[in-house]
Amino acid sequence: MFILRRPLASASRRTWQSSALVSRSIRTITNSVVLDYQLHAPANASEDKGPVLILHGLFGSKRNWNTLAQGLSADLERPVYALDLRNHGTSPHASQMTYTDMAQDVLEFMHKHNIEQTTIIGHSMGGKVAMAVALSPYLDTRANLLKNLIVVDIAPVKAKMSPQFCDYIGAMQRIEQEKLKTRKEAADFLSAYEKDPSIRAFLLTNLVSATSDQPHVKFRVPVGIIGKSVADIGDFPYSPGERAWAGRTLFIKGSRSAYINRHGIPLLESFFPNYTLEALDAGHWVHAERPNEFKKSVVEFVGSS
Repeated sequence: MFILRRPLASASRRTWQSSALVSRSIRTITNSVVLDYQLHAPANASEDKGPVLILHGLFGSKRNWNTLAQGLSADLERPVYALDLRNHGTSPHASQMTYTDMAQDVLEFMHKHNIEQTTIIGHSMGGKVAMAVALSPYLDTRANLLKNLIVVDIAPVKAKMSPQFCDYIGAMQRIEQEKLKTRKEAADFLSAYEKDPSIRAFLLTNLVSATSDQPHVKFRVPVGIIGKSVADIGDFPYSPGERAWAGRTLFIKGSRSAYINRHGIPLLESFFPNYTLEALDAGHWVHAERPNEFKKSVVEFVGSS
């Protein structure tokens, strides 16, 4: 592991009253999407510590983070909210998937739950959402909302979506078009696009089995909407020099992943001058491949504040 350090800023604290593990939907006061979530909160959660929000990547969901969320909640002694972003998990579907829209969903969630001094962890697409939250003009007058930002294996770049993920979208669309009837048929079809069984299993967590009313398998995520949103998912809403967030920021990259490379370092410095960069021996799914090391990095970073 290598570590690139930058000076770290201090931040104030807020109070929070602990509660039991909860999973439910909420209402918002605007037209943004109502995000479903799961709350992990230990009985010994300290009242002077801000909560943690976890934002998954493309094709992920709050369920993928259950074990890590529970571990982080216990180690940090604070509540951890794992969210389903729009068009994922059990959150509603929406035709727009810009990062401005998705960041607004998260900000409305924070407003509804009176969340302040929070740590936001975002992986891949969720990392771009987390960065868009941190860079939102809304924080100019609500600086107490965000205390720590942790971005996992993604940089604030404007780029085309990777061919790998484009292939996944195409394969999932074909699985629905072919009207396959079993999970095995879908898994076999997907194997032509992805050789790694763990990644295939991850993608198939979105598969809904056939029933008497629905005789073919389909995906829980709206693959049609996601397919039309490829440009938006590769994009980023801000340009260097346009916005910056000076708060404590940790980037965790996979050493075998190219999503954060030497070309992206100037962008990290431009948008997040108070950043730290760590690399773990992993590919793109750092938290899944190195869960213990990942948790240790997060706990040490958040605890140091």
